[in-house]
Amino acid sequence: MSSPAPVFGVVLLYLAFVLKIGPEFMKNRKPMDLKRIMVFYNAFQVCYSIWMCRTSIQESNVISSIFSKKCEINRTREQNLTLYSGAWFYFFSKIIDLLDTTFFVLRKKNNQVSFLHVYHHTITVLFSWGYLKYAPGEQGVIIGILNSGVHIMMYFYYMVAAMGPQYQKYLWWKKYMTSIQLIQFVLILGYMLAVGAKGCNMPKTLTFFFVGNTVIFLYLFGNFYRKTYNKNKGINGSSHTGSSLAQSALRAAGGMGCMPNQSQIQSKSESLAQPAKAYIDLNNNSVKPLKLE
Repeated sequence: MSSPAPVFGVVLLYLAFVLKIGPEFMKNRKPMDLKRIMVFYNAFQVCYSIWMCRTSIQESNVISSIFSKKCEINRTREQNLTLYSGAWFYFFSKIIDLLDTTFFVLRKKNNQVSFLHVYHHTITVLFSWGYLKYAPGEQGVIIGILNSGVHIMMYFYYMVAAMGPQYQKYLWWKKYMTSIQLIQFVLILGYMLAVGAKGCNMPKTLTFFFVGNTVIFLYLFGNFYRKTYNKNKGINGSSHTGSSLAQSALRAAGGMGCMPNQSQIQSKSESLAQPAKAYIDLNNNSVKPLKLE
């Protein structure tokens, strides 16, 4: 924490790998089978997020400050140390999160390495470091609680998805993940505006930054939601033709790390000779037909 060099080094290495080195390395190679690693990784992320969320609620007085009229924050030395410690573990979690994109690249899920994805991971690492270094305040605690809560659901989804196609039936709630993230940003924005309106004795610069960055995230995630789900409103999932099956599979895959590309959909659609239903193989990124009984 004494210098920005380590965190900038990590971010630059991350960007170089996911945007250039990784795709070039995997260009003529088969996607790596990381099923076991991803199940373990996502299970760890769920546990880590539960621990951070629980600790933040127990050790902070942020909840009482939200409902206080004066919004005065008074901390003892021990409470300061607890706040700094929690901020460090949150910052470290954002470095661990960079593995999300690394797994996309190694599994040749390059369609998932979008601007939204890379920007989100990059800015959260840099911001978390700056927050801990220069202006740790209660604003960050409420964000940590909300973000960790969302990550519990998100990484649990990824864990189940990585366990194999036979667990697809338990992922019916996938389409609500982006909605939950949008709700998170709305709550953060509302909290920050309330902090500013009440004149809380928290770092004002930090409040303004949170507001600006939350608006950016709302726009980016909202745009992703419109492109992903509004585009699929006209798809009829009840049809048994090959084309409709491929489209239904695409709709089911959404944008949560298991989306097949168009060439694979077309080739699989043309090969279907009888009514079937489709499922997504998360390991090799293909749509496989399963005969109806």
